[in-house]
Amino acid sequence: MGTAVRRVEDPELLRGHATYVDNIVPDGALHCVFVRSPLAHARLGAVDTAEAREAPGVVTVLTGEDFTDLPDHRPFMVLNDDCARPLLARGKVRFVGDMVAAVVATTRAAAVDAAELVEVDYDPLQPVVDPEAALADGAPLQFEELGSNLAAGVRDPDDVAALEGADVVVRARIVNQRLAVAPMEGNAVTAAPGDGYEMTIHVSTQMPHGLRGQVARQWGWDPERVRVVAPHVGGGFGGKAGLAPEHAVVIEAARQLGRAVTWTETRSENLTAMPHGRGQVQYGELGLRRDGTIVGLRARVVGDAGAYAGFGGALTLGPTRAMAQGVYRIPTIAYDGAAVLTTTTPMGAFRGAGRPEAAAMLERLVDMAAHELEMDPAALRRANFLQPDEFPVTTRTGSLYDSGEYEKALDEALRIAGYDELRRDQAARRARGDRVALGIGLAVYVEVTAGGGGAEYGAVSVDDDGGATVSVGTSGHGQGHATSFAMIVADRLGVPMDQVRFVQSDTASVPRGGGTGGSRSLQLAGSSVLVAADTVLSRAREVVATALEADPGDITAMDDGVVGLGVAGVPDRVLTWREVAAAATEQGVSLIEARDESQSGATYPFGAHVSVVEVDLDTGRVTPVRHVAVDDCGTVLNPTLVAGQQHGGLAQGISQALWEGFSYDDDGNPTSGTFAAYVLPTAAELPTYEVASTETPTPYNPLGAKGIGEAATIGSTPAVQNAVVDALAPLGVRHVDMPLTPERVWRAIHEAENGTPADPWTEPPAFFADLPVRGASADPEAAAVDV
Repeated sequence: MGTAVRRVEDPELLRGHATYVDNIVPDGALHCVFVRSPLAHARLGAVDTAEAREAPGVVTVLTGEDFTDLPDHRPFMVLNDDCARPLLARGKVRFVGDMVAAVVATTRAAAVDAAELVEVDYDPLQPVVDPEAALADGAPLQFEELGSNLAAGVRDPDDVAALEGADVVVRARIVNQRLAVAPMEGNAVTAAPGDGYEMTIHVSTQMPHGLRGQVARQWGWDPERVRVVAPHVGGGFGGKAGLAPEHAVVIEAARQLGRAVTWTETRSENLTAMPHGRGQVQYGELGLRRDGTIVGLRARVVGDAGAYAGFGGALTLGPTRAMAQGVYRIPTIAYDGAAVLTTTTPMGAFRGAGRPEAAAMLERLVDMAAHELEMDPAALRRANFLQPDEFPVTTRTGSLYDSGEYEKALDEALRIAGYDELRRDQAARRARGDRVALGIGLAVYVEVTAGGGGAEYGAVSVDDDGGATVSVGTSGHGQGHATSFAMIVADRLGVPMDQVRFVQSDTASVPRGGGTGGSRSLQLAGSSVLVAADTVLSRAREVVATALEADPGDITAMDDGVVGLGVAGVPDRVLTWREVAAAATEQGVSLIEARDESQSGATYPFGAHVSVVEVDLDTGRVTPVRHVAVDDCGTVLNPTLVAGQQHGGLAQGISQALWEGFSYDDDGNPTSGTFAAYVLPTAAELPTYEVASTETPTPYNPLGAKGIGEAATIGSTPAVQNAVVDALAPLGVRHVDMPLTPERVWRAIHEAENGTPADPWTEPPAFFADLPVRGASADPEAAAVDV
């Protein structure tokens, strides 16, 4: 462990042997196609399916009236239970893409053709796509019975006091824009009744066991009577957490028809219907003394929950608040949050899920403070870091940080970047009046991983052929799980990695598991595998000691010519693992161990990023030139896998800063519902990454590991945004919202050069003052927010 090991799962993918849901559809399966609303908000009248039912190949057409006996859909995290979503729309549609009917036919082509024959009577209602406008007086309501579009909200009493004693207060209204998850493989599901189960479901998901539990509750089945299989999954990033309403419709169609039914979403469906991420409007104020000491933070944050109170709105009230203190010593924090219903795609999780939003707000404010105080951004950060000897430390928002050495990560990032030389180059360009400006942006972040608590399943067995099998309850889809867990087993037992079998993502083979989310897999499942492997090794030593008539303390792993266990210092007294397995069977000893390890708290990875950009002052075009990322995920098991996670996170984080953003027109129509409009970068747009790691182990698990899956996404976005603003600072620009498109950047330049730079601050809406006070109400809207 700790060495760079090539991924063992890649050959299967590279050779085209991978199995995804869509290419293992059983013969004779029926195909489902959804009729989706073209309107963002409307009363739903008659849904005429007569002509569609008579179309060639059609087996059935389902509408909302066919699902009245089933509970409404609830995501795996519920923000507001009063906003449950019908599996197919009844009474109303609430966003463009809401499902109105499902056509099931013998072929996908027949289902597509028949879907066009379904006639729907819509009575249009006024939409509201802006979460701030959704709480204004007279705004159209998604759920009239609620009397408001507030899904949940809470405020701190006397939040003005957070800034008392400040000599300087910097303020900004910061938009963390809505993003589409856009995995390479969209949603896909095949449901088939029979074969010993109420339903066997092949589905592209991050959490097979969690999805099984949701299915069992929805239909009232025993969980053991439901089998969920996740084959290869082409990306999840939070968008494939839990049972989607489309999954539920397909399962119910299969149940009603007694036949396998399959559905794979189109790219347009994915962009407009898979829950979106981010989507916050942040009113942040940071108070400091003249010497740079931070005295307080005041944040008022609006989270877009989308239609049906998508659980992404809860991230505003949970992780974003929890991580608002970041890496700094901040004596006082006041945080007000509102999660708001809009007539847009429901919101969910996207890589980082609430933590990137917190870091983006705080790191922008720190950079603004450095400019205001005429301090170097690195120096201001150093002056306020929490120090290593303070850990463990409980923040003002209640997060218990396990360990951290923030200055070490920053120093390493600045060293790799050549920070002082970059500043000299920047000064020279400014002195020459170059129209291509150099920007240097910093971000130092901390995040939370394995924050949901609980345990995770891991099992290890020595097989009859001398190899080993490792089973885990997490569900990998590109992170390198097979490699990581095989490394642990090989390290402990001495079994070569190519003889370690890996089992995951099938509820018939793995009894339980929490799945993949929140960067939890290595620290929880890895710890279970580690303890299980050590337990198996201890039993195997007893077996070998009995067989060789030796002391168990003298038995050790051998890998010099023979892979097995033997007597230390006596090379001819050794049993191969095949022989060990046979001896264990003869002695009646099990060489199988399953564990469900937990840890005493969440872990808090951190890091420092340096972004270097060039901004064309005539066109507004931003070109990322370099990006240095130093991320600390505790003990590093495999540097190759850590670097891979850093690279993927950087691509998504830089992309949010510069290119991505999902938008709607005033009528609620998506204006970026295709890849022609929703801009994803290619390798040509991204710079070469310079990644490194520091290692600050956690005391909470035997590996010392923290999560790495989301870290680079969190650090990169504010670093790039800070770099762009840094490039424009001499013009008087103090803030530019993301995505930093050429048009947006050019407009900021144009206004500044004309002597009217935009003020980054506007007063927050009045509704914050009416939110329930934290801890002072038993109101369910207030209680629902501290997730």
